Amino acid sequence: MVFSKIKNSLKGITSKKLDKEDGTTKYIMFGGKGGVGKTTMSAATGIYCAEQGLKTVIVSTDPAHSLKDSFEQQFGHEPTKVNGFDNLYVVEIDPEAAMDQYKDKLKNQMDENPMMGGMLEEQLEMASLAPGTDESAAFDVFLKYMDGNEFDVVVFDTAPTGHTLRFLGLPEIMDKYMTKMIKFKKQMSGMMKMMKKFMPFGGDNEDVDYDKALEEMEVMKAKITKARKIMADPDRTSFRLVVIPEEMSILESERAMKSLDKYKIPVDAVVVNQVIPADVECSFCKARRGLQETRLAMIEEKFGSKVLAQLELLKTEAKGVETLREISHKIYGEEEAQTEEVKA
Repeated sequence: MVFSKIKNSLKGITSKKLDKEDGTTKYIMFGGKGGVGKTTMSAATGIYCAEQGLKTVIVSTDPAHSLKDSFEQQFGHEPTKVNGFDNLYVVEIDPEAAMDQYKDKLKNQMDENPMMGGMLEEQLEMASLAPGTDESAAFDVFLKYMDGNEFDVVVFDTAPTGHTLRFLGLPEIMDKYMTKMIKFKKQMSGMMKMMKKFMPFGGDNEDVDYDKALEEMEVMKAKITKARKIMADPDRTSFRLVVIPEEMSILESERAMKSLDKYKIPVDAVVVNQVIPADVECSFCKARRGLQETRLAMIEEKFGSKVLAQLELLKTEAKGVETLREISHKIYGEEEAQTEEVKA
């Protein structure tokens, strides 16, 4: 089959986004089924952005980090420069470090709010046990990059689809939680001030600083609201699905796109990875190529409204800066070349 001519290329839509001189950080997220090449595309995109002279960081939100294998270099919880670059950094969010930071926040709240200590202690105890708390802790780190302006571009290498959708759904959940907690603390604050007028017990040191607690919660709520707005802004954020020409990957990505639409997160492109070249000669490869042609037609049908890019199956592993740079040049090649009809 033949992919239809595409109005834009991956390079075209990316350049348009990055060229906006509005002083704001731009965000590119890659998602999809496990094993389709999200990390490779994230790494290649990070290299492309850095080569445009932009200060870029690639942030892995996947607990099973792979960027260190792709770049053949160790990374950690804080931005680390990629060898050979002055403007490309990598962060692999450490769930344990994120959880420690999360616990420290709760401990500080306990110290400042002794009368609420019991409730916070239970929250602290559950922090290590509750399902999804590691995601909440990692999301706290995610918010730091969504709220900051240290980098021109932030590329997110996300976890497999299900985990990512839960992760991206956290702003809505946390927003509702924070709204209820702020309302509760306002009620408590008013009640305690009233009680103090009629029953002035205890010294100033024993007072609960509800105003400070409320202020902290309002700040957090503002960050969450800001993150939601940024993720829904197509001028600043792009979510790109990575698929391989196999039915399970395509169907999972189709479901993911519907969920992302519900969260108002714009999907602007689909990258088709591991495509077997059309001119293969061995009988096994030809058979696989024939099956892929059917799946490529399926991709065209389901995702044809998005920018489509494809990368042929590599002869080697996608490891090392030079290999990743070659991949970057292939998927962000000349616009004219990518808008041509692609035989498949």
